[in-house]
Amino acid sequence: MLVPTTMRTFLLCFFLFCVAQVRAQQDISLAGSWKVRLDKEDRGVNEQWFRKDEGQAIPLPGTLDDAGIGEKIKLDTSVMNKEVMLMLTRKHAYVGPAWYSKRIVIPAGWTDKVIRLYLERVIWNTRVWVDGKEAGTDESLSTPHVFDLSNYLTPGTHLLTIRIDNRKQHDISVRDMAHAYTDGTQIIWNGVIGAVKLKAVNRLSVGAVQTYPDVAQKSVGLKITLENHNAGAQKAILKATVFQGSKQVVTRNIPVTIAPGSSGNEMELSLGNNAKLWDEFDPQLYRVAIVLQTTGGKLLDRKETRFGLRVLTNDQQTLRMNGRPVFLRGTLECNIFPLTGHPPMTHEGWLKVFRAAKSYGLNHLRFHSWCPPQAAFEVADSMGFYLQVELPFWNLHAGEDAATNRFLESEAARISETYGNHPSFCLWSLGNELQGDFNWLHGLLTQMKQRDKRHLYTTTTFTFEKDHGRWPEPGDDFFITQYTKKGWVRGQGVFNDHTPDFSTDYTAAVEGASVPLITHEIGQYSVYPNLKEIHKYTGVLDPLNLKAVRNDLRKKNLLQLADSFTLASGIFAAQLYKEEMERALKTNGISGYQLLDLHDFPGQGTALVGILDAFWDSKQLVRPEEHRMYSSEVVPLVRFNKAVYTNDEAFAITAAVANFSAGTLKNTLPQLTIKDQSGKVVFKKDWPAADLPVGNGSRIGEAQFALNTIKKAEILTIELVLKGTNYKNQWRIWVYPTTVADKADHIVFTRSFSEAQKLLEEGKTVLLNPDTSALKGVNGRFAPVFWSPVHFPDQPGTMGILCNPQHPALQQFPTAFHSDWQWWDLITSSKTMIIDSLPEMTPVVRVIDNFFKNRKMANVIEARVGKGKLLMTSVNIADRLDQRPAARQLRYSLLQYMNSAGFVPQTVLTPEQLLSLKK
Repeated sequence: MLVPTTMRTFLLCFFLFCVAQVRAQQDISLAGSWKVRLDKEDRGVNEQWFRKDEGQAIPLPGTLDDAGIGEKIKLDTSVMNKEVMLMLTRKHAYVGPAWYSKRIVIPAGWTDKVIRLYLERVIWNTRVWVDGKEAGTDESLSTPHVFDLSNYLTPGTHLLTIRIDNRKQHDISVRDMAHAYTDGTQIIWNGVIGAVKLKAVNRLSVGAVQTYPDVAQKSVGLKITLENHNAGAQKAILKATVFQGSKQVVTRNIPVTIAPGSSGNEMELSLGNNAKLWDEFDPQLYRVAIVLQTTGGKLLDRKETRFGLRVLTNDQQTLRMNGRPVFLRGTLECNIFPLTGHPPMTHEGWLKVFRAAKSYGLNHLRFHSWCPPQAAFEVADSMGFYLQVELPFWNLHAGEDAATNRFLESEAARISETYGNHPSFCLWSLGNELQGDFNWLHGLLTQMKQRDKRHLYTTTTFTFEKDHGRWPEPGDDFFITQYTKKGWVRGQGVFNDHTPDFSTDYTAAVEGASVPLITHEIGQYSVYPNLKEIHKYTGVLDPLNLKAVRNDLRKKNLLQLADSFTLASGIFAAQLYKEEMERALKTNGISGYQLLDLHDFPGQGTALVGILDAFWDSKQLVRPEEHRMYSSEVVPLVRFNKAVYTNDEAFAITAAVANFSAGTLKNTLPQLTIKDQSGKVVFKKDWPAADLPVGNGSRIGEAQFALNTIKKAEILTIELVLKGTNYKNQWRIWVYPTTVADKADHIVFTRSFSEAQKLLEEGKTVLLNPDTSALKGVNGRFAPVFWSPVHFPDQPGTMGILCNPQHPALQQFPTAFHSDWQWWDLITSSKTMIIDSLPEMTPVVRVIDNFFKNRKMANVIEARVGKGKLLMTSVNIADRLDQRPAARQLRYSLLQYMNSAGFVPQTVLTPEQLLSLKK
């Protein structure tokens, strides 16, 4: 009989529904409500843990912190101390075993299936019981915990119990700072994050699938593990199909005989002459589907994975992606996720991270002493990011503990199998700043390279170990360092000790290195805490450190300046980061940099070194398009000798372009312009059209501008643009008149406290500029606090200046409200005054103290003392003024102000208060 159309449609829909249900039943999500009981005393295995329905309800995936379970942490934020300032504070904390249980139902269709429990990410050790019978144990910080429960689960209801122990299992880290196991960024949570599920497969199934792209042959090699849980060998058909998008590229079937247990099978599939390569500019992905079926065509199993056709190589000192030079513009990711205390396990969370990094011109992330989850790799694959993964290892005694060694060797193998197919997985380091037995490290590196040749490897991401760290280790494919045996390759060793110089690079320091060099953790310039972000901490972490800073500022009547402190110190830090990045880009032999950091690091003493906050949100310091001027695939560069000039000099530059785009830039039209503060163009130069090949050696030409047309103190903006593109870059220089008056009528300049006191008592107007040796205070330091004033307390520890550029005392000394390069000589020849004991005043030039001390500090103040008027500066404006144009110009500006009717100081100081500044 004929079936009506509507009935046929119904039957078809019902059939598809049933098929979908059958397929869906191969995975059973265990997400939802579980019961948990804490075992702080570690009472061992006993019957109490297997009683049904006992314990506190908790949702999984999730953590005890999410559920508010654990010891409530309370710290006193009314005082500034290391404990409260060390890191963000967990609202609840628990470290120890916790027992999770849930009643589960196994469907009848799972009879004779292989059933596995899958816990996507756990800290650190797990043990599993089914109906009170122990079924296995696992440990990993980087990969899923997987348990074969086939012998324990039959159709019907069962009690599943998981004991999770987040105590430290192995000595992987100094002071628990490795970011796979730490309370400094990620917290030491207890629970399960990501997928929590049971998975059933046939007794003949597909195991691991590894892909090995071959760019030269335009093919992909496959290593496929097949699993046979039957008693005897089984015949089957193995089919591999490669897709690009929805388009089938190639397919191949082979008959296989599968012995009991696991067996490996290999295939090589050609992707065709038009195969698409994967890189940052065109991250083309392929999908490979592996199907196992009976010889009669019945589906047994299907597994998919993705890969990109790419090859990353080291050509002496040059990194190459698919044969083209590549420059890594990177930052660290240290497992900083303040709402959850753990990494996102979904695409959405990682899209925010990678989109922020990309908007600021980056193409690279280094995962410092940890490995991210699957979702991170998948997003990075789709966006063309180059990732550096590290073992969960930051240790000063590498190789000395046999159990730790075995754990790390196992972790390396698991990471390779779990994430090795991802094209974004480019670089692999054994860990951060490792010390100890380098022979053992060399052996582990060799073992990892032999197992998986899809990545480039390095022994350690820098090291302080004696006789190591200054040159590549044997076996290194690339080398990460802050200095070599020939000198520094980051500004930490330069910016405080050397006059600003924009022609220098690090070529001499890297010359002769045998592998590509990446500069280690450049920057680390501390930014004053952004107190406006306190309200964003709505999750498991409490920003008690930021609240303590806020309370301290309130007590000292400085809270109204907090936003200005953040902005001034942050813009200043961004200027230093800019020069760091440009020096690396100018250097032949450097293949990239790793910032520390684009975003804040809230641990290790509150190391707020980012231009973004810990949430990857902007602090409004630098707009993304500004940052991309000096951090993108194409960066115009100029070299010039100094920041400060006089108007009898010429400003000379050499222009170049670092081009690390997808190819040669054809017929580019470089143009240099110089503008004064009003925006008027005072100089312009156009160069002929040129082709700029990939690399950082594309020299454009030279230009020279006589500064004699500049009659007054000026800030000039230099801009190099490639016309017709979005590529441009900017710099500033300061130009001062060659001669200015160094005296003014009715104003007495003195370096003596006693003379100043006498003159003020007589009603004189005094410019007091004591020798720094005669002053109490803090030695002047140009660069801001390194990393954290809590973590590294023994440093001068200031964070730049804060001033009002419109203050009449600065009208002849053009400046921004924050530190910039023209202040270098002034600050390094100063001693910062601590003015806590003085009456409330607004300094002409304030110095921002570090947030751990929050002292009131200044370099220029004004006051009435006795019958006279005082302007006092702790910047040396007396010595060698013929060689120090910025000091000469500042002195002139101060004198002009003091000689005007506007010099009417409001603050009154007693002679004793003035003398309190004297050593």
